[in-house]
Amino acid sequence: MCTGKCSKCTGVVLFPLATCAIISNLLLYFPSGNVVELDKITDFVWFFHGLLGAGILVILPAFMMLGAGGAGCCANRCGMLLSMLLAVMGAAGAVYCVVISALGLISGPLCDTGDGQYIYPFRNDSLIDNYLFNQTTWSICKEPENIVIWNVVLFSLLLGIGTIETVLCLIQVINGLIGFICGTCMRKRRTDIAGM
Repeated sequence: MCTGKCSKCTGVVLFPLATCAIISNLLLYFPSGNVVELDKITDFVWFFHGLLGAGILVILPAFMMLGAGGAGCCANRCGMLLSMLLAVMGAAGAVYCVVISALGLISGPLCDTGDGQYIYPFRNDSLIDNYLFNQTTWSICKEPENIVIWNVVLFSLLLGIGTIETVLCLIQVINGLIGFICGTCMRKRRTDIAGM
């Protein structure tokens, strides 16, 4: 088992996930692909859960994982320890993304129900009668057009990305701990011991 290779693979997988999270969060600022006034954007978008949480806070440990998984000065116990600590930060950012995305899904979008005022028509729903399970209620939002599906898809995507990133970062925490204690490559270590 080579902890360095595992670290490198985890880092490679985290990059596209973090990029997708950043793009998804940016798309939430343009409801249904339209440019709207800032006060007409759903409030949970302003928590930057995709940009900061599942994006930047995950890209930083991904860089370190690639360094810890390669040859050179970072591919040592110190590099694995640092990648483990940064993976904890990445996991925290990903969990933050999961929590905010779930809250955004549950409360629903900010929209105009036809009277010209923007409100949260689904915010006081119970979980049993939530709009997510009753698509016929989605037509209550008139403007921006298709805002409910826009929010549901993007918040769901961010929820899924955050969950996967959390799992990968926690795997790296364990991998980094093993790499710190045992070294970056067990096979190389056994070969060195056998040659003595």
